[in-house]
Amino acid sequence: MKIYNKKDINYIIICSNIVKDVLLFIKKYIKPGISTGEINDICHDRIVNYHKAYPASLGYMNYPKSICTSINNVVCHGIPDYSCILKNGDIINIDIGIRKYNYYSDSSRMYFVGKPSVEAKKLCIITYKSIFYALNFLKFSRKISIIGCKIQEYVERYGYSVVRDYCGHGIGKNFHEFPQILHFKNNCNIFFRKGMVFTIEPMINIGCYKTIVMNDGWTVKTLDGSLSAQYEHTILITDKGYKILT
Repeated sequence: MKIYNKKDINYIIICSNIVKDVLLFIKKYIKPGISTGEINDICHDRIVNYHKAYPASLGYMNYPKSICTSINNVVCHGIPDYSCILKNGDIINIDIGIRKYNYYSDSSRMYFVGKPSVEAKKLCIITYKSIFYALNFLKFSRKISIIGCKIQEYVERYGYSVVRDYCGHGIGKNFHEFPQILHFKNNCNIFFRKGMVFTIEPMINIGCYKTIVMNDGWTVKTLDGSLSAQYEHTILITDKGYKILT
């Protein structure tokens, strides 16, 4: 695990502010009729030409695009495509990581396309709230395992399930670092330390937690075809607790 000093953290904050800006900037374009390929191009231009940064996903393990766009029953890592057109009622996760000054930050959020169903909207709200529910318990436990335990506890109240196959991660000088942040009940004995930076990014399904990877090697879908939602924040551990950087 990397423990970052004040200089490092300042650079990570710069990267985090870029990610925040791009996720806010793209919101006005999320409408029925736009393709995920076009969304990718808009985000790429904002990252590269406006912020003079680099999309962390582009070329990472041969990933072909600058962002991930995951619609409805796509859990994560959906590849943008000009033939994939958003429809009224869709929900979409846009996941953006960037690199600048050789530091990284990563965040994602859900967007409603037109008017979503009551069921889809509720899923997104509960998924978002689960992050903050877990964060509230950091002051009671210094073990990383508290995050997953509390996220699972919260979402299962509503009959939802937590994806087990993917997790949060340390981030800073590399896109993915230790520790891994599980979003379900676990017995990890790693303790928080001031200067740790990592992501929390629960993927929550209406149905079964099991997933399947498509033939493109990236796109992950729910095994039962149910809706899935995800939010992601980059978190810094401080001497007073934590700070959400994104």
